[in-house]
Amino acid sequence: MPSFLHFFGNSPLSTGERFRRAGRPKRVLPGFGLTMGYTLFYLSLIVLLPLFVLFANTFSMTWEEFWQAVSAPRVVASYKLTFGASLLAACVNLVAGMLVAWVLVRYQFPFKRVVDALVDLPFALPTAVAGIALAALLAPNGWVGRWFDMIGVQVAFNPIGVVVALIFIGLPFVVRTVQPVLEDFEKELEEAAGCLGATRWQTFCKVILPAILPALMTGFAMAFARAIGEYGSVIFIAGNIPMVSEITPFIIIGKLDQYDYNGATAVALVMLVASFSMLLVINGLQAWQRRRAGGTHQ
Repeated sequence: MPSFLHFFGNSPLSTGERFRRAGRPKRVLPGFGLTMGYTLFYLSLIVLLPLFVLFANTFSMTWEEFWQAVSAPRVVASYKLTFGASLLAACVNLVAGMLVAWVLVRYQFPFKRVVDALVDLPFALPTAVAGIALAALLAPNGWVGRWFDMIGVQVAFNPIGVVVALIFIGLPFVVRTVQPVLEDFEKELEEAAGCLGATRWQTFCKVILPAILPALMTGFAMAFARAIGEYGSVIFIAGNIPMVSEITPFIIIGKLDQYDYNGATAVALVMLVASFSMLLVINGLQAWQRRRAGGTHQ
């Protein structure tokens, strides 16, 4: 009889077990051990293993060989252009992306959905196509470049063209990061600030900006990191003139074409360390901002 009741689930033990299990939250994925193991395996295979190979190839060089590879005048000039242009483009996108996100969230106008979809165009458009289009547009005989050429300003095949290309590919990162934060922002806070006598500028600086600042910093970091490693959209408009408009990814590709794998990995390691350090600083600033905001609310 006990076995018969247990078979139909009527025993006190099985009933209690059934109630205990009913109180557990149902999970779509398996338990923590299996999912964590898969996560570590996947990240190791996709991220850590290539980075390990990069470090291994670099450590096979002597310090003199490494320093000679990463400090050559041509490589240093590419560092200055790559990081300088990426920083300038990210700063432009920081302001422009915030304005675009603000317009898309706060205003209604014709073809708003079309404009919203155009923001994602750099994501979907192949970078080589973007580079060819920008080069044709900004070349001295292009639709826009000819007007700059008349006043003695050459945009394409110049560091200016590199900045324009990096602005193009980095804008969606800031817009898509700030837009959801602005959508969730409580407009009652703006109304309360206005009732207390704050001007529009004071309301923006004291109420809105602190709320969207972490998102702005995240978008800035993502745009900057993407710009550092960008190749396809820049290679056609840069001109690749040594010491003038040659970006670091092109230096790496050139070393690989010459079968200088150690030199290519050495330069790539410098780019990796610089990018990771920048992201680490940005994440630290975001954590500090969140702690500061939490302390203010308390």
